[in-house]
Amino acid sequence: MDTTRPSIRTIAERTPDSRDRVVDLLRAIAILTVVIGHWLAVVVVVRDGELTGSNALGLWPPAEWLSWLVQVMPLFFLVGGYAGMASWQSARDRGRPPLGWLADRMRRLLRPTTVFLAALVAGTGLGRLVLDDELVATAAWVAAIPLWFLAVYVAVVAATPLLVAAADRWGLGAPLALGTAVLAVDVLRLATGVAWAGAVNFLLVWMCLYTLGVTWRAGPLLAHRWMPAALFGGGVLLAAGLVALGPYPLSMVGVPGAAFQNTAPPSLALLAYGVAQAGAVLLVRGSLARLTHRRSVWTATAAVNATVLTLYLWHMVPILVAAPALHLSGILAAPEPLTADWFALRPVWVLACAGVLLVLVLALGRVERPGRRPPAAAAPATPLRVASAALGVAAICAGLALLTASGVDHVSRPITLATTAVLYGSGLALVARASRPKKDAKLVS
Repeated sequence: MDTTRPSIRTIAERTPDSRDRVVDLLRAIAILTVVIGHWLAVVVVVRDGELTGSNALGLWPPAEWLSWLVQVMPLFFLVGGYAGMASWQSARDRGRPPLGWLADRMRRLLRPTTVFLAALVAGTGLGRLVLDDELVATAAWVAAIPLWFLAVYVAVVAATPLLVAAADRWGLGAPLALGTAVLAVDVLRLATGVAWAGAVNFLLVWMCLYTLGVTWRAGPLLAHRWMPAALFGGGVLLAAGLVALGPYPLSMVGVPGAAFQNTAPPSLALLAYGVAQAGAVLLVRGSLARLTHRRSVWTATAAVNATVLTLYLWHMVPILVAAPALHLSGILAAPEPLTADWFALRPVWVLACAGVLLVLVLALGRVERPGRRPPAAAAPATPLRVASAALGVAAICAGLALLTASGVDHVSRPITLATTAVLYGSGLALVARASRPKKDAKLVS
């Protein structure tokens, strides 16, 4: 059995003509924007001989306007919905059972995630033996920040069959219904003043945008030539109106210390902005499609997509390496934050982080690329197996969410890490058992 992993060049050259390359290009643009945006937002300075960090969004007001350019998470879920439906259709066409499809998708998402979690737990444990607990806690918290996305995305991807069925039956009514639910949750949150009342929007907002991607693939989103312009114009007007009239803040990304944010939990304003993004990319998809047929552009796009989860999961780790390295070199200590000299050194900071991330991707990226092995046998979707798989997905998401929600004071605690490991590991086992008839089959291999 050939289990070798294809090279990036091979992946690029074997791209079928039927593949919508625009989706891959948008995913690549989004991940690079997230990575570089996070690096640029980090402000690391030396105070009393110690490294301290903060967020530029809390120090530099113009960054709130720039957040409208760097908030690209809606694109991830939009193209995720398109790709999710494509994979679901492909599985059905090949006769792949639903639980087999779920196992395949979970394996693609969770193989690199499992490696990252193992490294995080091991690194935290070893760090506590030789470093100050507060320093280890801060480092663990920074490294674990990206996990919030996986906690939500895994749940949304698992719901793909239901969302596809809803889009097939109701068309654009499916994302419209989810958008209406987002509005209702925001009204409840604002009326009661209880922040946790909006927690369900962590799922509803991103599921709505994912379903919008499903309708893109299915056709309703492009049923009329005016639809992209309507999505763009309507989304911009609604987002701008909600911000102008309040109480929605200007920033489309989280601002440290802000009492009300558009991202935690996601708000109606962020959803409107995501709809505008969807309209914008559909308006320019023809130009983007022509761009992807340039060999250099497509090879670069294929390279990013082949390691997109590795890039995302590990992109905060370089901060923990670059900051002390630049401090020891004497570069970091010189300029005060937000001065002209500080801005002039931003390229050096980004290049240092990029160098570290490149090493990590070269070392770990192969974990993400699947080998050329036939799919494992899958069990039929009986009610009991479906319930078991759903429980497994819920446990996986709960484990990932726990680390993200624990905060800097709790994320590195042994009880937190142990609980995460139990939830995540049991979730993997439940999904594996539900989807495969063989007792010795494993989800992550």
